[in-house]
Amino acid sequence: QVQLDESGGGLVQAGGSLRLSCLASGRTFSSSAMGWFRQAPGKEREFVAGIRWSDGATLYADPVKGRFTVSRDNAKNTMYLQMNSLKPEDTAVYYCAARSPTAYVYSGPSLYQYWGQGTQVTVSS
Repeated sequence: QVQLDESGGGLVQAGGSLRLSCLASGRTFSSSAMGWFRQAPGKEREFVAGIRWSDGATLYADPVKGRFTVSRDNAKNTMYLQMNSLKPEDTAVYYCAARSPTAYVYSGPSLYQYWGQGTQVTVSS
């Protein structure tokens, strides 16, 4: 079983930055991928960014390219999402998710078996 715990959300002004963390526990992730998703009120959950644990290969959704950076620390079993130049439309609950085993990073939420509880990110204008 895998447990995922997000942290780092909060309230920030437009143009500001936040860093989210996702601590994974319960098993190793050598053949896994992890992703960040977000869900705003009244909208479907959408892919933000993902990373392949073995080699750090990344995938980003178009709306966040150039502003967000996903990374991982193997020793700490932690994935990060550095969010810069935040916009009000980035406001959402952000979730981390894991898929294992896998050779690729996928953007579909249904392809991830494990989910964290979510952390709120609010960007004020």
